Amino acid sequence: MKEINSVGIVKSKTFKCSDPIKLSCGKTLDNYDLIYETYGKLNSAKDNAVLVCHALTGNQHVAGKYKKTDKYPGWWDNLVGPGKPLNTNKFFVIGVNNLGGNEGSTGPKSINTKTKKAWGANFPIITVEDWVKTQKALIDFLGIKKLSAVIGGSLGGMQALEWNLQFPNEVSNTVIIAAAPNLTAQNIAFNEVARQSIITDPDFNKGNFYLNKNKPKRGLRIARMLGHITYLSNDVMGSKFGRKIKNKNFLYNFETEFEIESYLNYQGDKFAKEFDANTYIRMTKALDYYDPTNKNKKKLSEVFKKIKSKFLVISFTSDWRFSPSRSKEMVKGLLDNNVEVSYAEITAASGHDAFLMSDVHYHEIIKSYFNKAFKSK
Repeated sequence: MKEINSVGIVKSKTFKCSDPIKLSCGKTLDNYDLIYETYGKLNSAKDNAVLVCHALTGNQHVAGKYKKTDKYPGWWDNLVGPGKPLNTNKFFVIGVNNLGGNEGSTGPKSINTKTKKAWGANFPIITVEDWVKTQKALIDFLGIKKLSAVIGGSLGGMQALEWNLQFPNEVSNTVIIAAAPNLTAQNIAFNEVARQSIITDPDFNKGNFYLNKNKPKRGLRIARMLGHITYLSNDVMGSKFGRKIKNKNFLYNFETEFEIESYLNYQGDKFAKEFDANTYIRMTKALDYYDPTNKNKKKLSEVFKKIKSKFLVISFTSDWRFSPSRSKEMVKGLLDNNVEVSYAEITAASGHDAFLMSDVHYHEIIKSYFNKAFKSK
């Protein structure tokens, strides 16, 4: 029996693109695979499609479960499903594992058909611009001429923005959540520390570790622990963990004593078992490189002149990594071009991770936006 408001049991599909792609780094991939999932039905007019762009460690598994016994559903299951803000009774929702990803799309773990070995360190650097190009190839394959909407949080929000810069005539609505038009120096610094923890792990072997028994788990652990610190706010850390200790008294050693240490170690261990180190360092580089104003040094308001989509931009008060001021930069650039934009700054204690949480106010804003934008759907 299907769970209430769930898309139920889902299955990933593979899009095999035989057309070469010239990447931003100058290299060319002769062909590539993208793993994707869909929820809901594409209508006869093919005008009810919504593309969901994933964040740093996300993937194509947005909603539902692969089997009934799965402990957790897809990473945005609270947002996607029958009657949910992204209502699959109305919309055909698409989730894609980006090129270079961890879940089966062509990436560092994939076999290079020319060498018959895993790409490893030889897999090229991928950018947000490259992701959007490959997503467009998938959308074309599905026979969709224009997206009803593209939506994403964090790095996913950058992709949603880029869709409007590369393909302004092929997006009707855009929802950008907890994102920014580019990274601050502080954010680039966090990413570099995370990368260095992986690159300097002795088991990393310059990215060619797939045939080794040992994987660079130590580096990945540290990278993930650092990431979790930046995703949470000080308030939520305090309320969840405070200075609570695992034992009755201090042990006066270097073992795990505080509950926050235990949480970070658990998250680091779990991530190191599941995620690919080469993928992680490339995803962070894509974050660093993205800056739509970089090539011509123009302001956002000038870069946004080509945009035709309507926008909903959402930020969270406790998000210090992608603060509300960064969202407001995008809003100003859109308003300067008379783009129809709605903006919401939501009071939330969860920090950057708030975009993944079930929050009634947050979800009602998205639901209301879609209901208003798609009354005829």
